[in-house]
Amino acid sequence: MRALVLGLALLVLPLPAMAEPAWAARLEARLATLEAGFDGELGVVVRPLGSGERFGWRADESWYLASLIKVPVAIELMARVDAGEVALDERLVLHESDYVDGAGPTNWAPPGAELTLHQLLVAMLTVSDNTATDMLIRRLGLEAINRRAQALAPAGGESLGPITPLVDVRRHVYAGLHPRAVTLSGLDFIELRNHTSDAARLDWLARRLAVPREALRLTSLDDAFAAYYATDLNSGRLDAFAELLAALGEGRALGPAATARLLSVMERTTSGDRRLKAGLGPGVRFAHKTGTQHRRSCDAGIAARGEGAATRRVAIVACARGEKDLERSERVLAAIGRAIREIGPLPP
Repeated sequence: MRALVLGLALLVLPLPAMAEPAWAARLEARLATLEAGFDGELGVVVRPLGSGERFGWRADESWYLASLIKVPVAIELMARVDAGEVALDERLVLHESDYVDGAGPTNWAPPGAELTLHQLLVAMLTVSDNTATDMLIRRLGLEAINRRAQALAPAGGESLGPITPLVDVRRHVYAGLHPRAVTLSGLDFIELRNHTSDAARLDWLARRLAVPREALRLTSLDDAFAAYYATDLNSGRLDAFAELLAALGEGRALGPAATARLLSVMERTTSGDRRLKAGLGPGVRFAHKTGTQHRRSCDAGIAARGEGAATRRVAIVACARGEKDLERSERVLAAIGRAIREIGPLPP
């Protein structure tokens, strides 16, 4: 009963009060300049670990997190490993219904293949493998993943919206065009992705659903994604997500061995070499995860500089929204990383 009461209390904790760092004004000025030259909006949180300092730019607004939600999935998995409930060498069978469009090696495995939880974890984090993610979600259960994520991100569901399977992201988006899109499978969305233009995708959708093009309720994918983002699914406040990262980095989310193992995997991420990591430079180790969706780009993790007791560690969350060109979004995220390196709490 005491554990239940404690768990419920965690769900309603407010976000910690922010202590403004000495470098806040200079970083704010740099971000204002970057946003003025960007076709969209920026959101940034810089949260030095072991410190009361917190910096936020649009940090209390709701942002679509895209694949950043894979970090809470990973934390839930490693918490189960910590508790002795699962082992990373456990194998899951890949079913035809598991396939989701996106990067990663899992889609190249045939139905019936057996993959270890460790293989799925590494693929999910380092190359943002969606099929691996949905297999882990199937094994762990959405309710448990959301419950732990909300407990680690203060204010519960008000700050971190419900996490869904990745295939459901596609279903929700395209259901905005026609309600029967919820019946589409992951393999359908893989086929849909082969059509590169918005017009071709809308034509394919109409044919696949056997409806006239005029039956689609919205006229563009821009409108469909905007309607989806308004639902707050897989979304959250950036300051709340930074608190989840801080709980991981400070050892409050997992035990020491599980924490070290998870951060080691996140340091091997290759999907964001042109984002924050590029700006932070080679002298900073960065255990992170990226997130990418239509007009949305994010990068978030724990940056570390120094060795041993002198190591300075900082949770960083940065997102860009509005810009359709991914390369421009990645350049502005790299510029944010460079500003944090030059101005913020990662001294040379």
